[in-house]
Amino acid sequence: MKISEDLLKLIPYKPGKPISETQREYGITDIVKLASNENPLGMSPKAKAAVLKVIESGHRYPDASCYELVQKISEVWKVPRERIVVGNGSDELIDFLVRVYCQAGEGILTSEAAFVAYSVRAGASRVKVYRTPMAPGYRSDLKAMTQFLREHREEHRVRLVFLPNPNNPTGTHISDSEIQSFLQEFGNHPELMIVFDEAYTEFVRAKDYLSAQTYFQKYDNVVVLKTLSKIYGLAGLRVGIMMAPPETADVVNRVRTPFNVNELAQAAAVAALEDFDFIRKTCEITWQGLDYFYQELSAMGLPYTESQGNFVLFDTGKEATEVNEALLRRGVILRPVQNYGFMTQMRMSVGLPDENRQAIEALRQVLAWEK
Repeated sequence: MKISEDLLKLIPYKPGKPISETQREYGITDIVKLASNENPLGMSPKAKAAVLKVIESGHRYPDASCYELVQKISEVWKVPRERIVVGNGSDELIDFLVRVYCQAGEGILTSEAAFVAYSVRAGASRVKVYRTPMAPGYRSDLKAMTQFLREHREEHRVRLVFLPNPNNPTGTHISDSEIQSFLQEFGNHPELMIVFDEAYTEFVRAKDYLSAQTYFQKYDNVVVLKTLSKIYGLAGLRVGIMMAPPETADVVNRVRTPFNVNELAQAAAVAALEDFDFIRKTCEITWQGLDYFYQELSAMGLPYTESQGNFVLFDTGKEATEVNEALLRRGVILRPVQNYGFMTQMRMSVGLPDENRQAIEALRQVLAWEK
């Protein structure tokens, strides 16, 4: 049977290299993985305890409505229940939004070097992807997006705008004043949905940042996405959260498959959301790690982009694939980002202090830089 040419041309999302694969391929047991923006502290102890408590009921179907989890999200983030949708990671929620709001041939708009999942999910639904150039400093340029929408929204039938804030892999953010200006023109637009992806918002230190939760109840076309994969340490359990207008939440829930979030993930998520001590510790170790990276990268003369996430984008000055191969042979997994158009740059997640030091030392050796 013939398969659509659009799907055959689709470039799938490529995740970070697993530790097990690196061990098999290079015969190394001592591996440091700083490639996937994971929480170096692991799971919250409260989340672990919650998983062990419910694991005996693993033969039962989970609560399809995610009642307790939705209740906890509503309580912690002060969001009405009817505005909340839970997904198998935020990637699934991105997919739902594309399927709900876009028909084949219509379009989404985002920035160059924005999180690649938007393009992958749009392509899978035969939806076109439009990107505006970045502003200096690898920042999303809302002025360029505004101009594009003024001139081309109707022509290209753009239905969704994806604004990752902060963005992966650049670590840059969009200021509150920029967002306000953008929403003054396109907030409440009847044919445009604006999606703020806030996977890394808890790590932000920039003073001019404000979560879009401030706006999503004011404008009826604003959606906010969250994830429990990063600061909450549940990457392996896959829990994403959507905060949206009630009409949007209702339609997405109609598309959502039953039991899309398993029982273990639901229990862990409820516990993780209220483990504020774990969240505080994760922020502290992340910020300390970033400051250490900035210091060491500066000492090596390697340009980097100050990050509002739990990772840093830096320039090796060499072909990133070659640097990556040399690092892998030393048991260090970082992330080349050539799929975003960065040919000499890599992304390095914050790990535990010893892991951070091992990664920096491996970089020194690979780049033949002597302290």
